[in-house]
Amino acid sequence: MSKTATASDLNTNLRARHITMLSIGGVIGAGLFVGSGSAVALAGPASIISYAIAGLLVVLIMRMLGEMAAASPDSGSFSTYADRAIGKWAGYTIGWLYWWFWVLVIPLEANVAATILHGWFESVPVWTFSLFITLALTGSNLLNVKNYGEFEFWLALTKVIAILAFIVIGCMALTGVIPSAENAGLSLMWSQGGFMPHGIGSVLAAVLITMFSFMGTEIVTIAAAETSSPAEHVVRATRSVIGRISVFYLGSIFMVITLVPWNSHGLTTLGSYQTVLESLHIPYAKLIMDCVILLAVTSCLNSALYTASRMLFSLSKRGDAPALARKTNRVKTPYVAVMLSTIAAFLTVIANYYAPKNVFDFLIASTGSVALLVYLVIAISQLRMRTKMRHDQMPIRMWGYPWITLAVIAFIVVMLACMLFMPDQRGQVLATLILAAAVVLSSFWVHRKKRDQRAPAGQLEKSVG
Repeated sequence: MSKTATASDLNTNLRARHITMLSIGGVIGAGLFVGSGSAVALAGPASIISYAIAGLLVVLIMRMLGEMAAASPDSGSFSTYADRAIGKWAGYTIGWLYWWFWVLVIPLEANVAATILHGWFESVPVWTFSLFITLALTGSNLLNVKNYGEFEFWLALTKVIAILAFIVIGCMALTGVIPSAENAGLSLMWSQGGFMPHGIGSVLAAVLITMFSFMGTEIVTIAAAETSSPAEHVVRATRSVIGRISVFYLGSIFMVITLVPWNSHGLTTLGSYQTVLESLHIPYAKLIMDCVILLAVTSCLNSALYTASRMLFSLSKRGDAPALARKTNRVKTPYVAVMLSTIAAFLTVIANYYAPKNVFDFLIASTGSVALLVYLVIAISQLRMRTKMRHDQMPIRMWGYPWITLAVIAFIVVMLACMLFMPDQRGQVLATLILAAAVVLSSFWVHRKKRDQRAPAGQLEKSVG
């Protein structure tokens, strides 16, 4: 039997090890294992600067978000804080954009996983695997949140082991323990046309590619709300983000640019990890990476469904989504929000088959700049919320307030402006801004309608008085 959520709305069965592993590797997806090859091919060895810039931005954003989340844990995370700090329209808009981002991730990741499985079992159609994976993870998310935590723990642990193994193998190749190509080594960082072969513009363009790999770091502040001590977990995850980015992302990219030439064809066709492993003649490199990527995209799909459902649940609690979405089952799982998010994901798949191609292309492009908008809202919210909080309410604080926060806001605005002048990025920015404008307009309509509904009751009370 279901019930409408109250103050004690969600379960708190996520354990410390679940949150720890989720914060370490839970959101690392195919973007690092495969997509990083595109960044290296675009910016050359200087792609490590692109990852460093994107990583620094994420570190600062997580520090701001951690400050707010530790002081006031909430399953709506930055959407709730935007609601309080900027206005109802801001929380509404960024919440729905974020929900839409993860809803689209679900079918995309399911298709990647299904394609890998189809390569192993060619008699089974891709759509069958995609449907099975999505339904299986939907079923998992409908159960106790502890199931999500346990599932993510093992998947994230596998990804962490894979990344660390890759870095160790890379170090062994660089030190001569494992035979490598004759030109491998630090000299590769400048011997193939220089450290920055395509100029500073390519480095900035690569930042936009790398940004997608980092999206999801903020999920830990959403999941922490379903633990018995959310503030403690938020503080720990926020403080560890520098180490995670340094080891997993910068460490991986360093191995790639020192072991294979940045202009290797395989970087864009096979992915960075597989290209490196094959250059070192590691047996079954393709099979190994297929298994790792399969686990990675399954993990991301699972997290996407979890995150989308929690954001929809939070929007519903605040009256910004259908009231039905705030219903929970006997184990306090927002089952309606899970189902609605899954249904929305299936509708996008149907749109891919039956809608005109430019319609689906617009839907995909509309998520392209959501990460930057989310980061911008987090920074503005922290800038305004800090003045309303006492120091004893903040277990963790943003560095250099308000100047670093203002610098981050300026940087994001400049990045969005630059994207408008980049042919490859302009479509994504415009699509995201069009969608954002539509959501903002709908927020004013929804909130005005709610005010109009409350007005008669208020007028009646006034007349009776």
